[in-house]
Amino acid sequence: MERPQDYVLRRVEERGIRIVRLWFTDVQGQLKSFAISPAELEPAFEEGMVFDGSSIDGFSRIREEDMLARPDPTTFELMRWGNNDENAARMFCDIQRADGTPFHGDSRHVLRRVMEQAQVAGFTFFAAPEMEYFLFEENRAGSPIPLDKGSYFDLTTADIASDIRRHTLSSLEAMGISVEYSFHEDAPSQHEIDLRYTDALMMADNVMTFRLIVREIALEHGVHATFMPKPLAGEQGSGMHTHLSLFRDGKNAFHDPNSPDGLSETAKHFVAGLLHHAREITAITNQLVNSYKRLITGYEAPVNVSWARSNRAALIRVPTPRTGSRGDSTRIEYRAPDPACNPYLAFAVILAAGMKGIEMGYELPLEAPPSMTGYTEHGGLIDQDQLPQSLSEALDEMEKSELVRETLGEHLFRWFLRNKRIEWAEYNTQVTPFELDRYYSSL
Repeated sequence: MERPQDYVLRRVEERGIRIVRLWFTDVQGQLKSFAISPAELEPAFEEGMVFDGSSIDGFSRIREEDMLARPDPTTFELMRWGNNDENAARMFCDIQRADGTPFHGDSRHVLRRVMEQAQVAGFTFFAAPEMEYFLFEENRAGSPIPLDKGSYFDLTTADIASDIRRHTLSSLEAMGISVEYSFHEDAPSQHEIDLRYTDALMMADNVMTFRLIVREIALEHGVHATFMPKPLAGEQGSGMHTHLSLFRDGKNAFHDPNSPDGLSETAKHFVAGLLHHAREITAITNQLVNSYKRLITGYEAPVNVSWARSNRAALIRVPTPRTGSRGDSTRIEYRAPDPACNPYLAFAVILAAGMKGIEMGYELPLEAPPSMTGYTEHGGLIDQDQLPQSLSEALDEMEKSELVRETLGEHLFRWFLRNKRIEWAEYNTQVTPFELDRYYSSL
């Protein structure tokens, strides 16, 4: 049987590839890349490519700067989007220390490790995120100017945004990323593309590729795409609602045909684990100061730690399986994450929380009522746990969490806390337009 690396070498020669781009991700989820020639590809598979890790956020210190990027041949794809005429291909890399051992600051390694732990218990973890983003006019002043005033599912056939979305869909499919739905979202100039489910490691790679393709195609059309969670005041923000399922022996472990609600005990324990640890993992799934401008009542984002079938205000929703699916489509939807997260770390902590629920046999609390919105009729908060309301609060919860510490590992855990504390401190020194508008003239 042909090895994956041999297949890649053959494909590179057959297609006349001139550049192979090696991709990896820093701790904050920013895509990093460098290019090699085809002549360097075989040594890269065997020995890895050396680079200066001290220049990458969350990687090594100055005295430990040498890192190895070892390409994963199973992620090989031709780069087929936009006006790409350089005849290039890309692969994601696993980051290793100079001695060839896995680097614990590599977020891709974190997700793989957690998935391997789940596999020991007999489970394969699948994810399908709904990717929301905005398209704005290119504006050097940095102010978001929407391209349209469209709303949910509006058919805007004559505008530039529709052309961009069609171009984006064809480019994603060409890169092997399957799309389930695409449409105009509720806010002006907001769009959503839902990715078809696959195993979580491949999906995290797909999310990284998706964000790059969306931004580059938008740029080619002279507009700006952003995955900022809340770019417009008074409008809903962009989420990354993620549909989750576990499979065991090729069957959906979340489905039980003999259960009145179709949910297996495995699914109920998994949901209970997510609810139990939700506050602890929110700093990872929602890592920006701006993320918490989205997680407020009234804008279709979750506020309370709750679950439901029909209530979209809940943190976790259990969608109705598709007719005729025989339970294969039974899944849960975790609604907190936003598209600015590091998908490797987000999927890792989500899986770890759910698996902890299975391991410990957590009991599923009562379902949130359909009328639950987060507030009583008199405007006061209902007596229920809330998600953190700021990055600072989320970091406080994360710092106390043994689950997050064990999932990320000590290196990433400490780095993330330290750098996000700095981000919060810098935010607190800013004088915002809101403050100037409200106080400057009257005081």
